[in-house]
Amino acid sequence: MKAMVLTGLKEMELMEIPDPELKKPSDVFIRMVSVGVCGSDIHYYVHGGIGSQVVEYPFRVGHECAGIVENVGSEVARVKPGDRIAVDPAMSCWKCDQCKSGRHHTCRNLKFLGCPGQAEGCLSEYIIMPEQSCYPIKDTMSFDQAALSEPLSIGVYAVDLSIPMKGAKVGIFGSGPIGVSVLLPALSSGAANIYVTDKIEERLKLAEKMGASWIGNPDKIDVVHEIKKNEPLLLDVVFECCGDQEAMDQAVELLKPGGKLMIIGIPQFDHWSFSSDRLRRKEICIQNVRRQVDAVQKSLDMIDNKVLNLDHMITHHFDFAQTKEAFDLVAGYYDGVLKAMIHLK
Repeated sequence: MKAMVLTGLKEMELMEIPDPELKKPSDVFIRMVSVGVCGSDIHYYVHGGIGSQVVEYPFRVGHECAGIVENVGSEVARVKPGDRIAVDPAMSCWKCDQCKSGRHHTCRNLKFLGCPGQAEGCLSEYIIMPEQSCYPIKDTMSFDQAALSEPLSIGVYAVDLSIPMKGAKVGIFGSGPIGVSVLLPALSSGAANIYVTDKIEERLKLAEKMGASWIGNPDKIDVVHEIKKNEPLLLDVVFECCGDQEAMDQAVELLKPGGKLMIIGIPQFDHWSFSSDRLRRKEICIQNVRRQVDAVQKSLDMIDNKVLNLDHMITHHFDFAQTKEAFDLVAGYYDGVLKAMIHLK
C-alpha cells in the first residue's frame, strides 16, 4: 500500500509499504478516506517531537481519520465490511487501573495513532484498529465530518468538565481547530458570552461567524483590558488552546475567584509559569485536558443531529499525493488555514 512517511524535519515521502494484516480477533481492517492535519502532527513534522515523544525516522503520523471497513476479525460485532466509520485513534488495554476506573484515555498501556513509540499513523491507504475504536456513521455524514469528530470530542469533553451552568462567561484563547472545537459545544451548553482571542485575523473572523460574542487579537489590543471592560466580575472558565505563555498569563488575570483554567494547548516548552499570588488569592482551579474520554459518540451524535456545524472549520482540501503541501500550509499558517483535509479515495 501507499503511505506518506516522515523521513526528517519537514521531510516527507510517499512510500510503498506492506499492507497491514488482521492479527487479533478484535481487529478491523480499514480503508482510509479522509484524514485531518492536526497541530500535533505539525509538531512532529517541524520539530521532530513533543516533549518525551520523539520521532524515529521513518515514521508515519496522522490520527484524525475516517474510512470504510474492508475486513474484520472473527470476534468483531460492532462493525462489518462496507460500514462507513469514524476512528477513535486511542487504543486502550481495558485492563489496567486507569481503564477500570473509567479513565481509559490515560490507560497505562495506551497506544495512539501517529504517536512515536506507540503506533504508526493513518496517513496510508489502510490501517488496522481494534473494534472499540470504530464508530459507524450514517450515510448522511461526510467522511470529513466523521474525521473531525476526533478534535471535536476533545472540545466536548473539555466543556463537559468545566462549564458550570448556563449563562457562563467563557474565554477561549487560541482559535485554531481545538479552539473552535471548544467554541461549538460551549455555545451548545448555553454559555452566555464567549471571548475568543487569536493572532490570526482569519481565525478570529471565523470564530465570530461561528458564534463568538467577542474577538480580539492580542498583538493589536490589550485583550485583558478590553474583556475586563465587558466583564468586570471576570470569567468563569478560560480554555488555553494555543500553548502560549502570554495567553496563560492573560487567562489567570481574567478568571474570577473560583474560576477554572482548562489547559488544552500543547506548548513547545517544558514548563508553564504562573503567578502564585493570583492563583492562590483567587483559588483558581487548573485542569489539564488529556484528549478525551467517552465523548466520540456524543460528538458524532451532535454532528448528525445538526447541533454543531463543522463545515466552516474545513478551509482546505488536498489529495493524498499533496500531503506535504498540506503540512507546509498548516505549519506556516498560510492562506487563513484552519483545518486542512487530505483525501485518499
